[in-house]
Amino acid sequence: MKPGASRAAVGGRRGDALLVAVTARAVEGQATEAALRAVASAFGVPRRDVTLVTGATSRDKVIDIEGPAAALAARREELLSAPP
Repeated sequence: MKPGASRAAVGGRRGDALLVAVTARAVEGQATEAALRAVASAFGVPRRDVTLVTGATSRDKVIDIEGPAAALAARREELLSAPP
């Protein structure tokens, strides 16, 4: 996750991880919440279907997304191959 970015974006990769940039600053969980909202939007699911598993105070986060596994996996591959 990249807090304080000039624009919000989901796409690209760092290793096996999906890059997420948000404009919110890393203050009181604002950037984490913005990242979860951005991921929900990018995957086309409601925010309530995206859960933070680990990494509340870290740039590296593990999240869980509820939804059809095949569709989520296909969208993940699209986003990973997108330019950052």
